[in-house]
Amino acid sequence: MMRINEHPVLGRQKKNIVNITCNGVDYEAYEGESIAAALLANDIRTLGYSEKGKEPRGIYCGIGHCYECRVMVNGERNVRACMTRVKDGMRVESQSGELL
Repeated sequence: MMRINEHPVLGRQKKNIVNITCNGVDYEAYEGESIAAALLANDIRTLGYSEKGKEPRGIYCGIGHCYECRVMVNGERNVRACMTRVKDGMRVESQSGELL
C-alpha cells in the first residue's frame, strides 16, 4: 500500500482502517477517504474503459467535474470515485460505457 503516513507539517497520520472490495479483490482503505484515493493508494490506476475506444479511464480531475472515475458501488452505476467516501464492506466494480 502506497501512503504518506508521516507529514512534515501535520505529523504522524493515524486513521481507522476499513475494508473494501474492488473487482473481487479485498483492499484496506482509510475511513473517510475517497474511493479514488483508496484505490490509488493500493496502486489501482485504471477504473474502467471507454465504450467506443476501449481506452483506460481513471482519475482525471479529482473534483467531480469530468466523470472519468465512474465506478459501480454496491450495484449502483455511475458513482464518482473521487467524490464518494469509502465505507467498510463497500463493493466497488469497474464500469465501462455511457452515463445512463
